[in-house]
Amino acid sequence: MTTVPAPYATGTDVVPRDLEVLREQLGRVPRGVVGIASRCVCGRPLVVRTAPRLDDGTPFPTTYYLTCPPAVAAVSTLEAGGLMKEMTARLGQDAELAAAHRRAHDAYLADREALGHVDEIDGISAGGMPTRVKCLHVLVGHALAAGPGVNPLGDEVLALVRASWRPDRCTC
Repeated sequence: MTTVPAPYATGTDVVPRDLEVLREQLGRVPRGVVGIASRCVCGRPLVVRTAPRLDDGTPFPTTYYLTCPPAVAAVSTLEAGGLMKEMTARLGQDAELAAAHRRAHDAYLADREALGHVDEIDGISAGGMPTRVKCLHVLVGHALAAGPGVNPLGDEVLALVRASWRPDRCTC
């Protein structure tokens, strides 16, 4: 077990320092934070868990939001290279991958539903799931939050960015 240095929480709980770090990472006040879904080995947030409805009433389908700037940058490089289009094409050609992507969608929806039901986004996950790939950041956030084997494309992106960013090494 990794010991997380103070003043960070040791699990999914959110402490005031987490909110300060999230503001620094995002460049704005974080909204709808209900937990830290994944942490850097140094304790800082990697992925935030967000309420399905923000305080202002806005439905928010992105339950898992990747916040760590070096991780965001590494994933953005793959997005800029067109990986989403390639992955979407593979979903149409590989029934096994498409079924696994559908299961990731279902898991994402179940996680969000546990936080509360929002009619406007019922059945809608994020990142393009289940039929396409729209946002690699969401898939990686989900993969980091859920662990290996739940979101196969998120796991794949994590493997692809491993040379420039990886969750077991602090780059904060």
